[in-house]
Amino acid sequence: MLNKETGYEFPSAGAASLPPSQRLHLILLGVTDIARSQQFYEALGWQKSPTGHDEFVKFDLGGYALCLLSRDALATDSLATTAKTPEFNGVCFVHLVKTPEEVLAVIARAVAAGGTLVKPATRTLWGIAGYFKDPDGYLFEVDYEEVFVFDDQHHLVVDTLNERSC
Repeated sequence: MLNKETGYEFPSAGAASLPPSQRLHLILLGVTDIARSQQFYEALGWQKSPTGHDEFVKFDLGGYALCLLSRDALATDSLATTAKTPEFNGVCFVHLVKTPEEVLAVIARAVAAGGTLVKPATRTLWGIAGYFKDPDGYLFEVDYEEVFVFDDQHHLVVDTLNERSC
């Protein structure tokens, strides 16, 4: 799957269903000013993870992370028509999976359970990702990226990254 070009959308029809593990790994906040938001969280005493960067700031929350990115970037990635629409609140919950194929399977399970497909599993610059909304309209991303490191209980090790091969 990682040999596909960025932007390639994987067909979801016929994908096997897989329940996600009962945990989230990332909470994405689409913010209007990343530096200002970073300063706010640092003023609370939170330490920025060294694995983030100026356009994607991460704070380790003990096995998962609060991530700040521009509201426009999150809107674009999740196929929202605009960052200023009522149906886009700038918040996204992310479940990271262990293989590219699991992105399709978890999204299939979410849709079968009554969720709404927002963006099919798509080849990104970093891996494979897709979005769905729960019945109340909350946005979830299912994502596979080679760089993420997990412990034995599938908790995200926020301050460590694998080398990327894709």
